[in-house]
Amino acid sequence: MSCILNIETSTEVCSVALSNDGECIFNVEDHEGPNHAVKLGTFVDEALSFADSHALPLDAVAVSCGPGSYTGLRIGVSMAKGVCYARNTKLLAVPTLQLLCVPLLLGEKITTDDALLCPMLDARRMEVYAALYNRALKEARPVEADIVEADTYKAFLDQHPVYFFGNGANKCKAEIVHPNAHFIDNVEPLAKNMTPLAEKAMAEQRFEDVAYFVPFYLKDFVAKAAKPLL
Repeated sequence: MSCILNIETSTEVCSVALSNDGECIFNVEDHEGPNHAVKLGTFVDEALSFADSHALPLDAVAVSCGPGSYTGLRIGVSMAKGVCYARNTKLLAVPTLQLLCVPLLLGEKITTDDALLCPMLDARRMEVYAALYNRALKEARPVEADIVEADTYKAFLDQHPVYFFGNGANKCKAEIVHPNAHFIDNVEPLAKNMTPLAEKAMAEQRFEDVAYFVPFYLKDFVAKAAKPLL
């Protein structure tokens, strides 16, 4: 077990948590965002001060690595790298869509053995970033940018109950009409839920190269032309 600083900035929510020996011992969240550029540095300072005041040496920094908001991911990863350099510690990457599954699995909301989990992050219009996992978080289908239509997940829904959740799921309810489709509201990627995935990465020594690691954006960032001032 380890002391790990967890950083999550993939959506409008900004959150930071500190875990020790597999237990979350410090947590702070901002749901009024996106305020990552303003809030994240303060949250990280508070978490590190908590660790220092309790004489807990930091073993690693875990960061939610995407997909998600381009700007949010960039800010989170930059902060994680800065802490790693300053504290001479290791960097861990936690896939954002897997992170979304954690509260459902820990809360035992998914009880059917053959159920599939489909976390979704909003990618604007009718597009979502999504993947399909079984209850052991093994991929049934890798992460893709999906334009959601009635038949997008039909092959899986015909064979399994599928649970859709995340901030991209609400807009899909009208399109995905199937007796095996279930929607769970109010599921967000939060730093306090990163602990089991970060601990697993730590145990397996899946460390990232601090200098060269980049988030998993999935799609390239496209800059918009600035509006004329007059």
